[in-house]
Amino acid sequence: MIELGVNIDHVATVRQARRTWEPDPVWAAVEAHLGGADGITVHLREDRRHIQDEDVRKLRDLTQIKLNLEMAATDEMLDIASGLKPEMAMFVPEGRHEVTTEGGLDILAQEGRLKAAVSRLADCGIMVSVFIDAELSQVEAAARIGARVCEIHTGPYAHAFHAAGRDAESPAVVAEICKVHAAGDAIRGLGMRFNAGHALNYYNVQPIARLPGVRELHIGHAIVSRAVFAGMRDAVREMKRLMREAADRGL
Repeated sequence: MIELGVNIDHVATVRQARRTWEPDPVWAAVEAHLGGADGITVHLREDRRHIQDEDVRKLRDLTQIKLNLEMAATDEMLDIASGLKPEMAMFVPEGRHEVTTEGGLDILAQEGRLKAAVSRLADCGIMVSVFIDAELSQVEAAARIGARVCEIHTGPYAHAFHAAGRDAESPAVVAEICKVHAAGDAIRGLGMRFNAGHALNYYNVQPIARLPGVRELHIGHAIVSRAVFAGMRDAVREMKRLMREAADRGL
């Protein structure tokens, strides 16, 4: 059954705007759980622009659902993950100039280093995921380095969906869905778990949730944005309803 991982980074973004104690990301995680979230995702960035080290420690200790720690594959982050032992750690590309993560991880350019990083976390009992573009070469590289999960970057699909006036049947949108579909088939064929995420929202989520074998979607900005007006529980509940409805229908 398809699952929802809620990214709460932008709750911390609001808090950091005033460098105060609220809104509390841990409280947001609890509310997301009560709304039906299956997991919580946070990205501990090297510049600590939103989520802080203490947030991750509290989430590890206090949340009752699985924790997915997005991170760059640096020595500092490997040390943190090895100590905290989240259920899953996801390697993502990271740039100080970007507003949010843009583009998938280029595994091919750093296979040796990433293979060692995956091995180190796997030895700690941590499931390792990689955030990659919908490219067969990257999927195959993910398998070679020992990743157990591939999260396909759905940003290109989401941008095409928006540009096409939210027409899921437009040729540009269908082409992007087909890329994600093909990548998902390759991921599963190589024995890895197929997840997806990035720029998914209440309008574009269903064509992705409908893909065969997709295990989990990670969604943050859209849910946190709706939560401002509707509350976190209702925002999560509605997203999960849309996902489950689509997954039940299938392609």
